Amino acid sequence: MSYLFLLAVRGSEGLYMVNGPPSFTESTAFQRDSGKNCKAVAFSKDGSLFAWCNGEKVNVVNVTRAELLRSFDLPKTVCLEFSPKNNVLATWQAYATAKDGTAGEPNLQLHDLRTGKCLKSFIQKKMQNWCPCWADDESICARNVNNEVHFFENNNFNTIANKLHLQKVSDFVLSPGAQPTKVAVYVPGSKGAPSFVRLYQYPNFGGPQSALANKSFFKADKVTMLWNKKATAVLVVASTEVDKTGASYYGEQTLHYLAANGESAVVQLPKNGPIYDVAWNPNSVEFCAVYGFMPAKATVFNLKCDPVFDFGTGPRNAAYYSPHGHILVLAGFGNLRGQMEVWDVKNYKLISKPVAADSTYFAWCPDGEHIVTATCAPRLRVGNGYKIWHYTGSVLHSCEVPSDEEMWQVFWQPFPDGVFPEKAVRYQAVASQLAGAEPRPAQAYRPPALRNKPVTSSKLHEDEPPQNMKPQLGGGDKPLSKTALKNQRKHEAKKAAKQEAKADANQGPAQVKAPQNALQNAVPAMTTGDPEVDKKIKNLKKKLKAIEQLKEQAAAGKQLEKNQVEKIQKEAALLKELEDLELGV
Repeated sequence: MSYLFLLAVRGSEGLYMVNGPPSFTESTAFQRDSGKNCKAVAFSKDGSLFAWCNGEKVNVVNVTRAELLRSFDLPKTVCLEFSPKNNVLATWQAYATAKDGTAGEPNLQLHDLRTGKCLKSFIQKKMQNWCPCWADDESICARNVNNEVHFFENNNFNTIANKLHLQKVSDFVLSPGAQPTKVAVYVPGSKGAPSFVRLYQYPNFGGPQSALANKSFFKADKVTMLWNKKATAVLVVASTEVDKTGASYYGEQTLHYLAANGESAVVQLPKNGPIYDVAWNPNSVEFCAVYGFMPAKATVFNLKCDPVFDFGTGPRNAAYYSPHGHILVLAGFGNLRGQMEVWDVKNYKLISKPVAADSTYFAWCPDGEHIVTATCAPRLRVGNGYKIWHYTGSVLHSCEVPSDEEMWQVFWQPFPDGVFPEKAVRYQAVASQLAGAEPRPAQAYRPPALRNKPVTSSKLHEDEPPQNMKPQLGGGDKPLSKTALKNQRKHEAKKAAKQEAKADANQGPAQVKAPQNALQNAVPAMTTGDPEVDKKIKNLKKKLKAIEQLKEQAAAGKQLEKNQVEKIQKEAALLKELEDLELGV
């Protein structure tokens, strides 16, 4: 059975919907709202309902039957959200105090979509985390009130069924999927105490002992908590606003892992720098992190937080798994040029490398075959529009709004899991009627004097190539443990050093005026005959090697201590002393 899915578009030309592939025509299932004041829109989780506020009313339509269900007189609504089973519509308006300074009217409303009645109104001053969170079956609903998490059951908002009270709960996330529902809570550190994230199973909130898992850490002004689809683990990105070392204006980030079985770990990222993005594979057993100073690394980790595949380095700051988890897109948007890498996750093979310049938005279509990229205002006010791609790199549809208009938002109609079956990955680009319409990639500027000469490589750095991090199994061997892998690397390094020393010895004694590196790496093929002199030579070489390591650290940007700087300054004197000893002066 083929499904017709929709793409909603909101902008200065109004609100309308476009049919997805293959037609790309404007949908008749939704009548265009041409008003210029549409500020809030939302699909229901299953995609059957759609709500929007046009500055006059909040309207709710059934998209499949193309009929208006409800209309609410809430002209100032700026946020909308459906409950998972479409029983409740939550709306939020900006909070305002009364003219005499007393408390204003409740600005968060919960409406029963079957009757149209308002179930409950709350005062919710902040827009951040405004919406209550429901379990997928709507048996539980929770909201953060004065550093407590209040729980309601079966959409009865007149009675608080449970409370989770810690020192100061700053944020919480409910687990997806079936019962029992789990809760991840974040408490920021204060007065020298660390911040922590704890996992609880509803309704067991009897203190630290009742927690399923606990992870504490310093250096956290805010955190992002991500449950995997099966609700077995949470990834926590802890961020500080300022990097006190001065290495990054993005602040400082660390990545932590907590499992519902009590395990926790810090995910070791092999390159320093910001963590741009972290994404769970929908299969719940792997996750991808994009991190490190540009060019950024991207690595897939398993549930033991061991690297499985390293994509090397490149211009990227985002990772997007397809709904089925079989394809991964690594992309560089925002201040990067919009380069994308589309990977087959099962075989770790590159499928395509399209470029979506100036994109501010990316989203997978629920069918796992198509992608939308868009340039939206206010992030960029020129060149607004969207493109629909096949993951093999073909642009199937392109829409640009007139230069005097703006596009504010595009998003796919959601569908329940399992509606679209997973299809085999293809590598051959699908046919497109827009073939050849793609602009040629911009060429690097070359001054007139060099334009008729051969192009030479001008890369500031070489990108690291992708590599499989899984231990290679030979015969019936088991995968090596972390310790075994570490020992194996040490053994290989020692072996390489011995071979290098042997090669140096075979080339004869070192020249007097040998370069510094050669002096430090050379192994003396013969002694002076005086044990005291040999001992002094050995100690001098040891000091020179330490100085070389300090110089490498300084070149990498590390701040050296005063005594370390003084050591480097003594290098010339040590070299002279070594030269004199070896010459027997």
